Amino acid sequence: MSQNQNPEQVARDIIDENLEDSGWAVQDKNRLDWNASTGIAIKEYQTEVGPADYVLFVDQKPVGVIEAKREEEGHHLTVVEEQSAEYATSKLKYLNNEPLPFVYESTGKVTRYTDYRDPKPRSRPAFSFHRPETFLHYLKQEKSLRERLLEMPDFKTDGLRDCQIRAIYNLEESFKENRPRALVQMATGSGKTYTAITFIYRLLKFADAKKILFLVDTRNLGEQAEQEFMAYVPNDDNRKFTELYNVQRLTSNYISSDSQVCISTIQRLYSILKDEELDEESEEENPAEKEWKPKEPLPVVYNENVPIEEFDFVVIDECHRSIYNLWQQVLDYFDAFLIGLTATPDKRTFAFFNENVVSEYSHEEAVADGVNVGYEVYTIETEITKNGAEIKAEEFVDKREKLSRKKRWEQLDEDFTYTSNKLDRDVVNPSQIRNVIRTFKNKLPEIFPGRKEVPKTLVFAKTDSHADDIIQIVREEFGEGNAFCKKVTYKVDEDPKSVLSQFRNDYNPRIAVTVDMIATGTDVKPLECLMFMRDVKSRNYFEQMKGRGTRTLDFDDLQKVTPSSISAKTHFVIVDDVGVTKSMKTDSRPLERKKGIPMKDLLGAVTFGAEDEDVYVSLANRLARLEKQITPQERETFAEKTGGKEINETIKDLLNAHNPDVIEAKIQTIQREEPEISEDEAKRKARENLFSTARATFTGQLNEYLENVRKVHEQIIDTVNTDTVLRAEWDEDAVIRADEVVSDFKAYLEANREEITALKIFYNQPYQRRDVTFRMIKEVLEKLKAEKPYLSPLRVWQAYEQLEEVNGNSPKNELTALISLIRRVTEIDPVLTSYDLTVSRNFQNWVFDKQAGTLKFNEDQMGWLRMIRDYVATSFHLEIDDLDYAPFDALGGRGRMYQLFGNEMNTMIDELNEALVE
Repeated sequence: MSQNQNPEQVARDIIDENLEDSGWAVQDKNRLDWNASTGIAIKEYQTEVGPADYVLFVDQKPVGVIEAKREEEGHHLTVVEEQSAEYATSKLKYLNNEPLPFVYESTGKVTRYTDYRDPKPRSRPAFSFHRPETFLHYLKQEKSLRERLLEMPDFKTDGLRDCQIRAIYNLEESFKENRPRALVQMATGSGKTYTAITFIYRLLKFADAKKILFLVDTRNLGEQAEQEFMAYVPNDDNRKFTELYNVQRLTSNYISSDSQVCISTIQRLYSILKDEELDEESEEENPAEKEWKPKEPLPVVYNENVPIEEFDFVVIDECHRSIYNLWQQVLDYFDAFLIGLTATPDKRTFAFFNENVVSEYSHEEAVADGVNVGYEVYTIETEITKNGAEIKAEEFVDKREKLSRKKRWEQLDEDFTYTSNKLDRDVVNPSQIRNVIRTFKNKLPEIFPGRKEVPKTLVFAKTDSHADDIIQIVREEFGEGNAFCKKVTYKVDEDPKSVLSQFRNDYNPRIAVTVDMIATGTDVKPLECLMFMRDVKSRNYFEQMKGRGTRTLDFDDLQKVTPSSISAKTHFVIVDDVGVTKSMKTDSRPLERKKGIPMKDLLGAVTFGAEDEDVYVSLANRLARLEKQITPQERETFAEKTGGKEINETIKDLLNAHNPDVIEAKIQTIQREEPEISEDEAKRKARENLFSTARATFTGQLNEYLENVRKVHEQIIDTVNTDTVLRAEWDEDAVIRADEVVSDFKAYLEANREEITALKIFYNQPYQRRDVTFRMIKEVLEKLKAEKPYLSPLRVWQAYEQLEEVNGNSPKNELTALISLIRRVTEIDPVLTSYDLTVSRNFQNWVFDKQAGTLKFNEDQMGWLRMIRDYVATSFHLEIDDLDYAPFDALGGRGRMYQLFGNEMNTMIDELNEALVE
């Protein structure tokens, strides 16, 4: 390239090079040789409106033109589109040609391309020029890709969730509008990959797409995606995807010419474009997690083995972390539609995809739809976690190599003070880890009441060394073996997939510790607890970590790995040991905002016109959790009481009332229907309409039903308990809190002693205690839970356990716990005693007294009396009519009892009712 060349000549030289790289032979019109190549680019070819800079011929037929400009004019290439179009539509010298479809404007450094076969031809940036054989292929097709996209048929929605249907529909509308980039934002666990495979299938089948790239950023994600492609069966064909189309996961630099779908890490594709071999280890780690990143990576250059038109579509999985820095060059290289998939977009993600968000499906919406479960936060804090510590000079300490973990004994030369952020990186304090783990173990009955085993728990550690320390201490503190707690990481000898498979499907491990498998590969549906022993600064990263717990699971499947679970998975718990939930803002915050307000009050507030966002969101969350717990029959009853509306529709209506996007859409609809209306009035009407829709569902009858049905299923979860493990005042604070709970409970019973029949009897008429029925105790429980939900019987029982010795274990049944508590408060029992123990003791005394004389019960009679004892222990009182029902009817009912006891039958029942409740 001569230094004396003018800018136009410099640009032409670069264009010539680019054309030759793309397989074109560049020739002067006076030195034409048709045998040089399939594609010939002839310079200065004469047209009826003047000479075109380049005319492109394929198989000796003109197909396109290039308008060349100097580099300085790159910023306004669109201005010369009219000029290049004029050349393309004019007659070429010697030829009676049709208009030429493929048109470029280029400076050599910047190139724009228009396919005039498109329905609404629009220029777009191109990394370089398309190859001649590509144009040959295009011309053999009756219609261009963008025209074919306009003719996509409607799709069958069988087996797809609403959020997936919406994403696919909107994406295809985006294609029809020829939008080059689109973002699909779907909450973790809502089926992003399945959605992607569905639209990929449709693009291959109905738009005749040539090849589609599915781009990931870790090998593990690529393997996962490959498995999903292999398992996918479209709803309009009974064959698997891989029986219909070739899917290639790239494991080398070779891209098969007959594959319709390529799965690749972005690292591998970058190395392919640079024509370099790839170290496979670099595919194992998400590049966004690396602390060190090259400031100026080698630029991507044209690679003739992978032309810019290699892929028609590029789907970028987890695009929030794979579209920046050096990776963006890979995406800019291809002349393809770009579709991003993410649960956690940020501002850069929106900008890269031209703010074309075709699907916004948030964590809150996913919870409302029952696609995800929400979460609660439980905090454990220790002195050293919060403030660090100091080691005095001349102390002897162990020093340990992080990798080899070899120790040496050494004396410190000076005081060593460390802060909390140095923990488990620069300094390890086994006591700090041990106290956190021990507290977690001890508090499990509080976090997950009624569980016999540790719920499936994933612990996030800072480093591999930290993970090893945690595993060792977990096994010691829980008194368990190797199988109980394992590390899930790429850097252990055991295959990580097998550990994950065990964690997902087997009883053990109960606890898994992870360092580097956070955002991917840890899809464990039975996971109910995430423990953070490392802080996270990135909002997106934290969202990905939380996403591990959002998966739903039905009761039967949860029970297979966690036998003591008592319902479907309703939520998961974040155990925060490092302040991670306080150190950052997150989009998917806990939905529950009004935890202290009874559901009855939330229902009443919405029904009677409240517009407080917290009330609507909290009620939506309570209903979302309830939806996980109720039976099919109870769902039918709900629909009957709402005129056919499902519970998930009701939740959506509640959330829509405060959803800015829904409000805006409603405003626009009103303005279209009433053009003369003011914006303020339209907004007022829109809000009024949405509030009215949300509250119209709730009636006194439905509210009463919801109150009653939730009493059967709701679990009380204590979400805030600060563990000051190393502080002396912790026990004192706990006692104070327990004492407050007991005092509040006593005060509540006292305040209602004259109003509620059962309480009136227990306080004032001890001789009538034999007449207290199941219905009476249930009345107390329902009123208590409606008015003072934090005073649930099981919680009050636990408070008593902190204040005094109790007799018996915490009851599983709230009603039996309640009657035990009432007996304690009214001082019938000097210590809190499990009601079944009370009944058993009284039964023994009664039988002993009866048989002390001449009366002796035979074995059949004793069997019947024990059955009455067990019935009273759970139902409090036996009526004569109860003998006609279970469990008595199976053994002959009242007729059999009369056979056994004759005329003494009624006397026996009266005596037992009185004696057993003494």
